[in-house]
Amino acid sequence: MTDFILERRTFIERCALGAFGLSVLPDLSAAEPVGGGNGFGKAKRIIFLQVKGGMSHIDTFDPKTGPTQGPGKAIRTKSDYQVTEYLPETAKVADKISVIRSMTAKVGVHGPAQYFMRTAFTQRNTIKHPNLGAWAQHYLGESHDTLPSSACINSGPKYGNGFFPTAFSPIPILNPDKGLRNIRTRGGSEALGERLALSEKLSSFFSNRYPDQNVKSYREFYDNTLRLLKSKDLDSFDLGKEPAAMREKYGLSKFGQGCLLARRLVETGVRYVEVATDGWDMHNNLQSDMEDLSPSFDQAYAALISDLDQRGMLDSTLVVMATEFGRKPQYSGNGRGHYPICFCSVLAGGGVKRGYVYGSSDKEGAYPDNPVTVHDLHATVGWAAGLPLKKEVLSSSGRPFFVGGAKAKPVHQLFA
Repeated sequence: MTDFILERRTFIERCALGAFGLSVLPDLSAAEPVGGGNGFGKAKRIIFLQVKGGMSHIDTFDPKTGPTQGPGKAIRTKSDYQVTEYLPETAKVADKISVIRSMTAKVGVHGPAQYFMRTAFTQRNTIKHPNLGAWAQHYLGESHDTLPSSACINSGPKYGNGFFPTAFSPIPILNPDKGLRNIRTRGGSEALGERLALSEKLSSFFSNRYPDQNVKSYREFYDNTLRLLKSKDLDSFDLGKEPAAMREKYGLSKFGQGCLLARRLVETGVRYVEVATDGWDMHNNLQSDMEDLSPSFDQAYAALISDLDQRGMLDSTLVVMATEFGRKPQYSGNGRGHYPICFCSVLAGGGVKRGYVYGSSDKEGAYPDNPVTVHDLHATVGWAAGLPLKKEVLSSSGRPFFVGGAKAKPVHQLFA
């Protein structure tokens, strides 16, 4: 039976490669109907900005004076707190965001820490954990009739659905300028539907003889893909539909265009969008690296916040800026090492207070006061989205899981 499942998966992947140019399918498990529950629920959409590499909190959202001060000076913002001069555009929208200056974690290695920030669970070989988009789809259902409920931009969908069904996996957009790949099929979507129907008919013998949840998930995967290919909302993925001035407002970097695409997707009906940006691992040449990388981040982030606000979408769209850890307070004019003990995350919209700072670090930026764990951050996002934090989900192995983890507590003080 095991050999059959492996052969079946190989067959599925070959079909996916031929039809859509997909070489690997996400973890296959079939969908099961689940009832939901409501929490605060003002955040109808979530944009999760994943800043990979470990953004230095001291050189961005938590500037210091004295021996730990970095090369960037502190500047005033439109609120009561300061950021560094590397974030001049963000300073202009500081009255619309909330900064958490007391994030803390224990994982200081990039891969596991990024996984932890994305899922709120420690990476294991025996299980894959879902991101917040999959949790939301589990409890709240699909967010649109034809569009996917979640997407990831500038990164692949690996582990997005975790132990949830394949249909909960985010649709990947590796390059926002190119949008969805392999959406044009020979003969169009109707012909593709006929080929898939024929494939299903030919494989019905195996389906009837070996009823398996993986086979059911395979069907769901293609049903959802075909539905998307027929959708009139495919234009949501096409940045060419945006005015040139708007594209320039966000900046022409991959992160800038990714943020613009995220706005287009949530505006159309995608509930959860991740946008990744890399390069923040600044062990050496911190000053030159910040001067090179921060302008595109600063421009894109400020443009996203102001654009959502001007469109009347910010109050119902939660924008999360998260990095896997901070950087060491020690600075000798070169760089800073990994430092998970204290760092920053930033929230905006979705009912979050505007122009607010929660928590603090000591004068060196070394230790947090009123610490917020990654578990707490996920619970905070989940609470804002109306997810039932105390309701458990059992994995295929029978282990119970909760949004953010069993001990996670939302930070209610962040909300108006």
